[in-house]
Amino acid sequence: MTEQDYYELLEVSKTASGEEIKKAYRKMAMKYHPDRNPGDKEAETKFKEINEAYEVLKDEQKRAAYDRYGHQAFAQGGMGGGNPFGGFEFNFGAGGFSDVFSDIFSEFMGGGRRGADNGNYAERGADLRYNLEISLEEAFAGVEKEIKIPTTEVCEDCHGHGTADGKEPEVCPMCHGSGKIRKTQGGFFIVESTCPKCKGTGRIIKEACKKCGGQGVKPKEKMLKIKIPAGIEDGTRMRIGGEGQAGLRGGSNGDLYVFITVKEHKLYEREGANLYARIPISMACAALGGKIEIPSIDGEKIELSITAGTQNDQVYKIKNEGMTIIRSQRRGDLFVKMRVETPVNLTAKQKELLEAFRAESKDDNCQPEAKGFFDKIKDLFKSVA
Repeated sequence: MTEQDYYELLEVSKTASGEEIKKAYRKMAMKYHPDRNPGDKEAETKFKEINEAYEVLKDEQKRAAYDRYGHQAFAQGGMGGGNPFGGFEFNFGAGGFSDVFSDIFSEFMGGGRRGADNGNYAERGADLRYNLEISLEEAFAGVEKEIKIPTTEVCEDCHGHGTADGKEPEVCPMCHGSGKIRKTQGGFFIVESTCPKCKGTGRIIKEACKKCGGQGVKPKEKMLKIKIPAGIEDGTRMRIGGEGQAGLRGGSNGDLYVFITVKEHKLYEREGANLYARIPISMACAALGGKIEIPSIDGEKIELSITAGTQNDQVYKIKNEGMTIIRSQRRGDLFVKMRVETPVNLTAKQKELLEAFRAESKDDNCQPEAKGFFDKIKDLFKSVA
């Protein structure tokens, strides 16, 4: 047992309320917990001392004895038999420190903790996942979809309690409603396990509801209308609160998560807010120029002017003809890549005209890229004697 003043250990005044003492203890226990200070003997000793102090100051009778007699109130033999706390040993078992320890542990794990008086009786419903496939046009404009989901609802006969009479089941006598059994090992560490009598619910159902079999919920298919915002992207996850499975024994409902898949489009590929298309044009159109029509993502026609001398893979940018940007009035751009086609299955007349064209193109002035290429590599050919 430490001889340091318990109030000083917890850094509180002697007039501090029980809540102030608990708050101070939790703060210091978090700071000096062995899991946060591995191998630090001083922190381990400090942790044991503040636990010792809290075990006394949290209890009104023990605190009153300590205020009157100091550490002697808990020494072996007490105050010559006049002290009712003589021979007291610190007990870090069920209740008290173990409850606070559970709070601290839950903070390490990043989760919350149910109240010890209620245990796991009220249980949140499970979350649900629904995979929804939409077209690129629907992703562009936004759409409302009606979906059917298999879920659960609270049983109306037992009001979610799972009992035949519809009332809350009695508190488990073994765990006193906590749903957990705590045992101290090694005089310090606490091992916590699920109560075997109530299976962790904290309650005992003597006679189960016949309609739901004691589950408190029953299967149901639900129709929901889901609004998909304009501009939504492939792989987006939408959360719809409270539309998951019903909570058990009065617990809150789970959530519904809708995962969006955007189907491949016949013409367009999407990258963020921009659209990309590859459009075939004739060799004549590429050489002489012309106009083509392509459908926009909103179904309108886009007339695109092809510049004379357009090359294969040349890209035209059309502003504001891409996808809607979510939660915005703006749109992305459309990029059209030209695919110049070489004619096939030529008629005799067409061949004749192309031969005439080739004869007129011997100086390669009309094909500057090809001329430059062959000028660059002509020294790679072996000379012929």
